[in-house]
Amino acid sequence: HLPDIPFFNLEGFACWWTRWSLGWPQLSIAVMSVDLGSEWMKMAIVKPGVPMEIVLNKESRRKTPTAVCLKENERLFGDSALGMSVKNPKTVYLHLQSLLGKKHDNLQVALYQKRFPEHQLQEDPVRGTVYFKYSEEMQYTAEELLGMVLNYSCGLAQDFAEQPIKDAVITVPAFFNQAERRAVLQAARLAGLKVLQLINDNTAVALNYGVFRRKDIDNTAKNVMFYDMGSGSTTATIVTYQTVKTKESGTQPQLQIRGVGFDRGLGGFEMDLRLRDHLAKLFNEQKKSKKDVRENHRAMAKLLKEAQRLKTVLSANVDFMAQVEGLMDDIDFKSKVTRAEFENLCADLFERVPQPVKDALSAAEMTMNEIEQVILVGGATRVPKVQEVLLKAVEKEELGKNINADEAAAMGAVYQAAALSKAFKVKPFLVRDAAVFPIQVDFTRETEEEGIKSVKHNKRILFDRMAPYPQRKVITFNRYNTDFAFDINYGDLSFLTKEDISIFGSLNLTTVRLSGVDGSFLKHADAESKGIKAHFNMDESGVLLLDRVEAVFETVEEEKEEESTLTSRFCRHVRISFCPEYIRVFRKYKLGNTISTLFGGGSSEPTPNVTEPVQAEKEKQEEKAKSLRTSRWNSSSMTFLTPLRTSWRPPKKGQTVKKRRSFSFSWISPFGDPSLTVFLCRLQDLTDRDVAKQEREKTLNSLEAFIFETQDKLYQEEFQLVVSEEEKDQISAKLREASEWMDEDGYTATTKQLREKLSKLKSLSKDMFFRVEERRKWPDHLAALESMLNTSTFFLRSAKMIPVDDQIFTDVELNLLEKVINETTVNTMRIKGGRTDTCWEK
Repeated sequence: HLPDIPFFNLEGFACWWTRWSLGWPQLSIAVMSVDLGSEWMKMAIVKPGVPMEIVLNKESRRKTPTAVCLKENERLFGDSALGMSVKNPKTVYLHLQSLLGKKHDNLQVALYQKRFPEHQLQEDPVRGTVYFKYSEEMQYTAEELLGMVLNYSCGLAQDFAEQPIKDAVITVPAFFNQAERRAVLQAARLAGLKVLQLINDNTAVALNYGVFRRKDIDNTAKNVMFYDMGSGSTTATIVTYQTVKTKESGTQPQLQIRGVGFDRGLGGFEMDLRLRDHLAKLFNEQKKSKKDVRENHRAMAKLLKEAQRLKTVLSANVDFMAQVEGLMDDIDFKSKVTRAEFENLCADLFERVPQPVKDALSAAEMTMNEIEQVILVGGATRVPKVQEVLLKAVEKEELGKNINADEAAAMGAVYQAAALSKAFKVKPFLVRDAAVFPIQVDFTRETEEEGIKSVKHNKRILFDRMAPYPQRKVITFNRYNTDFAFDINYGDLSFLTKEDISIFGSLNLTTVRLSGVDGSFLKHADAESKGIKAHFNMDESGVLLLDRVEAVFETVEEEKEEESTLTSRFCRHVRISFCPEYIRVFRKYKLGNTISTLFGGGSSEPTPNVTEPVQAEKEKQEEKAKSLRTSRWNSSSMTFLTPLRTSWRPPKKGQTVKKRRSFSFSWISPFGDPSLTVFLCRLQDLTDRDVAKQEREKTLNSLEAFIFETQDKLYQEEFQLVVSEEEKDQISAKLREASEWMDEDGYTATTKQLREKLSKLKSLSKDMFFRVEERRKWPDHLAALESMLNTSTFFLRSAKMIPVDDQIFTDVELNLLEKVINETTVNTMRIKGGRTDTCWEK
């Protein structure tokens, strides 16, 4: 597991290894994953010596609440924020995923407002999305709040890995559309993370399942269904495992997503809310208070917490006693709830359990008989009624429970992070994900028939439903010679319910406006147009990108007579494609036609260099680069640079030449352009305040600890032996004075004042601590001194016994050594005798 660094010699490798083993601060090769759930998030890391491991948070827990608490002068995350939701729910923000990429009039926003009435959701006048308004000074979007959570998760991973981490793979629900995926990427940028990939959570689970069953995968296709019911949603995914042959790695295992069915609103949180409302109803029926508990946000937060505990307990017990102390107005609540009551409350939810399975089978065009196993994922699948209904729906003998339902996605995502990182080498496992929603290009064109002009609407399918990605597509527009625009929209969504389409949001992804078309066609008026080509790319994150738009023209080259050159003759045989940005061609001398036949013979009449298109496909680029690397041509000369879309090969007479002209275009998002600079400044301000607060708390704790510890040490025996009564009284008085100052003014003092106070106390006590430390070292030092005395005494005695004729030491040297031995022996005896008052300098 070595970083991808080119070592040119053994010395360079040894230098790098030494720096790495000594903890070179600039070297960070660890990667992380974040399984970003609506209620919980799990992080995992890979670093040298640690293949894959779940990150423990500050409370040593393996999962962390996806929550952030914003108070006036501090931020809290995870369990601390969740605890604050009971005391002051208005300051705590939960379930942020449901608001990503949503307009203010979206049904999901209205549902969120109903579930969390303590928050004020306002419409962004520019983007049309929503933001939380706590006060005039504290207003944050869902992306900003999620960015804070992701930044916190990164901090936990860095503390656990003990090194900086910036590269991450983040999981998202498979049903996230383009706007939602872009919102997550924006939140990650605000958090300072480099996203290697957004991976669908069901794909991450499937990858984790396949990696640990690599030996069981062969060339026979095996279909497995993963049924994931989490806190906020439910997804059923059909995955096909099979070995395939690849050019790069030979035969390797592969997973392919074949079908996906989902229910955005079916999850454990909805069950919690129904239990909460049931408990509120029971409390009101007890009539212990004249107030309606449902109007008290703090009391409802307490009931929600109890409902979540109650749901977990009822999964293993038929009944349980729910109780909350001091629910409202110091009134305790206690009531018995049975599993039958819970199942009755959620009866309509359990009826929706089979639908994602049916939708997944429909999308994959399969039957249940073709599915070998159904595996449970997600915390809500632990509810017995969910398993009962699901087992009946899939008509299997049993449901698979052979993966970690909570951590499988995080572990699969971190494996993908290691595979994408250049720092690690892992066994290949091919992943072919699928786009859940079809995408098409819509455009209009004016037509004229029999003198009557009309507008014709056209559409081209770009990606079908369940189309695999990453994938590139090209759409060609014919009969355009002026600037025009086209829309990128979602395709046929008839497989969704009306409610799903309402929550889905805008069906328009973007409007692309092209400019420069008129001028390009005028410039190439003598050429034949082959249309305007738009090159699309759906990347590994499932995000659609428009790489470029270009016009293609064809002309027939006429023969011309020019002086032959060595370069033109060479370029007749070599097409050079060096890198994604440029093509490099080497040439230095212009030679006469007398030696031109050295490079393959033929006519000495040259033809000029003409540009023609280079194929954009990755495989063709790699083949060209490979052929160039293996060529035996060696040149040390000047360079000539030309854009990638130019290939060097002089055309022959009558040969067709293609020329490409790129256009500038604007990508108009229905959500507008978010001001990342403003967001980053606001988040940096919060981060700076957090750092300042933490530094102050650290200094305050250090001062308190020093005062109490030093006051106690003054009465310990080892300190009393080295300090006089006068010095002791002086230090004690200063400590008492500092303690009184802490009680009155210390907790409002600045960090600078606290540091100054601590520095003065340490300076006053420095000599006392030094003497104690020296006294602790005495036994070892005395033992070493006595050993040296014995050795020196033996040496002196041996030196004096040397005959006079053979003596190599002078009397002065021997006498000086004897004097030092005697003085040291006397001082050692005084120290051992306890006469410490005269021995400090010694």
